[in-house]
Amino acid sequence: MQLIQSIPEFHRLTGLPEPMHPLVSVVHVADMQLRDAAFAGQFALDFYCISLKRDVLGKVKYGQHYYDYDKGLMTFIGPKQVQSLDVPHGQALGPEAGNGFALLVHRDFLYKHPLATSIRTMGFFSYAVNEALHLSQKEEANVTEIFRKIQEEYQHIDKHTQEIILAQLEVLLSYSQRFYERQFITRKAVNHDLLTRMDQALDRWLEQQQGAPTVELLARELNLTPHYLGDMLRSLTGRNAQQHIQDKMMEKAKEYLSGTSLTVAEIAYQLGFEYPQSFNKFFRRNMNVSPLEFRQSFN
Repeated sequence: MQLIQSIPEFHRLTGLPEPMHPLVSVVHVADMQLRDAAFAGQFALDFYCISLKRDVLGKVKYGQHYYDYDKGLMTFIGPKQVQSLDVPHGQALGPEAGNGFALLVHRDFLYKHPLATSIRTMGFFSYAVNEALHLSQKEEANVTEIFRKIQEEYQHIDKHTQEIILAQLEVLLSYSQRFYERQFITRKAVNHDLLTRMDQALDRWLEQQQGAPTVELLARELNLTPHYLGDMLRSLTGRNAQQHIQDKMMEKAKEYLSGTSLTVAEIAYQLGFEYPQSFNKFFRRNMNVSPLEFRQSFN
């Protein structure tokens, strides 16, 4: 796997002139000259990349998914996250291939700024390409303006440059969080279908006694990243993925206790608990009574 360690190196590999600032750059997609040989196989960037793209000829594979940039959308990729590029054989991506921007920000540019810590907590830097942010025309205009302000600012580097650019970056990321929350709401039909599929997957998991389900396994079953699944659930229901799993396990536990003659130990093992004592603690923590006390309330 090729690791592109610096922004100047990225510029050279994409046929762009040397960046005006070594740690931050706004790249115009139409100016990039990518050939399959330059990015053969898998590659990763050792810096953040925030892209707003439209009508791009090549397909980027990030995680297990390809995405055609045929509409205006944003993607967020953190340092050292593996990607691959699918370019039609022998063809360069140049002006005819599409348009948009890619904002490249090296981690060193964030040094000693609160954003260096907070950016690592932003889940959308771990989303897959099929979980990209789709923008309205007004949203796209707002984002484009921020890209242009950042690009304009590093044309003249002085003691204020970093502070001003980081302020713009914070605004961009705040907008991105708002737009993702809007997307979770406007795609309720799709997301509620995911909720149904998630419940079905959990039911199958518990019925087949495959051990306690994890957020990672559940996300893989739904063809999502764990961060996207968690953020979507919090937006729709106010509860995270782990809480949904626990809710389903509690629902199943109460069903077994009230409607079967299985012992508490048998129910514990069926729900994936290694020890009955762990199940007892889990049940009491959620219901404020023991499994036996709950069962006795039905007699």
